[in-house]
Amino acid sequence: MGRTYIVEETVGQYLSNINLQGKAFVSGLLIGQCSSQKDYVILATRTPPKEEQNENLKHQQKAKLDNLDEEWATEHANQVSRMLPGGLLVLGVFIITTLEMGNDFQNALRRLVFAMEKSMNKRRLWNFTEEEISERVTLHICSSTKKIFCRTYDIHDPKSSAKPADWKYQNGLSTSWLSLECTVHINIHIPLSTTSVSYTLEKNTKNGLARWAKQIENGVYLINGQVKDEDCDLLEGQKKSSRGNVQATSHSFDVKVLTQLLLNSDRRSTATVQICSGSVNLKGAVKCRAYIHSNKPKVKDAVQAMKRDILNTVADRCEMLFEDLLLNEIPEKKDSEKEFHILPHRVFVPIPGSSVMLCDYKFGDESAEEMRDHFIEMLDHMIQIEDLETAEEINTACMSYSVNTEASLDNTDDEQPKQPMKTTMILKIQQNIGVIAAVAVAVLAAGISFHYFSD
Repeated sequence: MGRTYIVEETVGQYLSNINLQGKAFVSGLLIGQCSSQKDYVILATRTPPKEEQNENLKHQQKAKLDNLDEEWATEHANQVSRMLPGGLLVLGVFIITTLEMGNDFQNALRRLVFAMEKSMNKRRLWNFTEEEISERVTLHICSSTKKIFCRTYDIHDPKSSAKPADWKYQNGLSTSWLSLECTVHINIHIPLSTTSVSYTLEKNTKNGLARWAKQIENGVYLINGQVKDEDCDLLEGQKKSSRGNVQATSHSFDVKVLTQLLLNSDRRSTATVQICSGSVNLKGAVKCRAYIHSNKPKVKDAVQAMKRDILNTVADRCEMLFEDLLLNEIPEKKDSEKEFHILPHRVFVPIPGSSVMLCDYKFGDESAEEMRDHFIEMLDHMIQIEDLETAEEINTACMSYSVNTEASLDNTDDEQPKQPMKTTMILKIQQNIGVIAAVAVAVLAAGISFHYFSD
């Protein structure tokens, strides 16, 4: 028996309203969440056409699916995946055609699904577990006959064939989904070894983040101040209605992350000496958010969603900064010069009719109008400026030239310009003496520092 996809009714309305406008087809992404029993689709967004495609509509009338731009569609998937909080994934693709298509059509869709997943997976600091659902969906809608063909492919099996799946609509699917929110303080020091000078700064940084990611994966997660068994129901202990259904007293859970400062005493510790040409520092506090369905969710699924949002948001910000530096051709400092850069801060926006919010990242010089336009371009849904929710404060970038290069998420250095500070309490576990100390840190926009050492 194939997978079952429970789909928000507004997704069906969105798909039925898409006008081909003379094109042979329109394609896009399906966004939602996997679970062991069924998958949930809460949003669909068409892939924006290239400018040259808009200029050649007449030629596209006779186009075959061979003209489906795999690279362009994959890049759209990469951009949208950055906008998804923990718990949400690009579940697959949809395509609307004027005619029913044959086997060549299905092969093209299959290649697209695998190409998207391969590209998105390269950017992740985490891996799917063996227990997780590895099927991704393709939805084909024929605009003339109104027929729907829903099939899945196992992305872990390159030779997998299409399997039929059920596509069922449900009203108000995600209105009662649960959210988990967390502020994570990071202070990551990444040495740039002289033996890795052939690597790009981006690759060196990602390798360094991979070591930090293990701390996040192995951390202890407190949900509303409690450590819960991972196999327990997340809503255990909540009141039940007269019909026997669980009623969450709050749709939001507060999460604290406790990471080990030292290795366990039963593990051997070794020191490595490296000759370094510089270093990268990531420092500050980031806002993280994850969502999970309300159909008997497990604690382990909620914790996993939060872990992945923490890893994704830090990695995505670093990647965006490097892209911005390349795009603006900002020269790399030499010798002992100092660079200070601010990582983009997070902005959330609600999905109409849902408790779920998506996100994007804003550099200091970007306006609210630009953020709104980017949301509309990527998600193909109307967004109002007043709906934008800024999760972090804006900090000023300080570029100075000294022996050390520093970039910070916080405004904690004496040399930095004084800004109004918003403080929060960060729990820090000192495992060697078993003491929990509460320390106040400034929560500002994330930043990054580069240290270059002269010979």
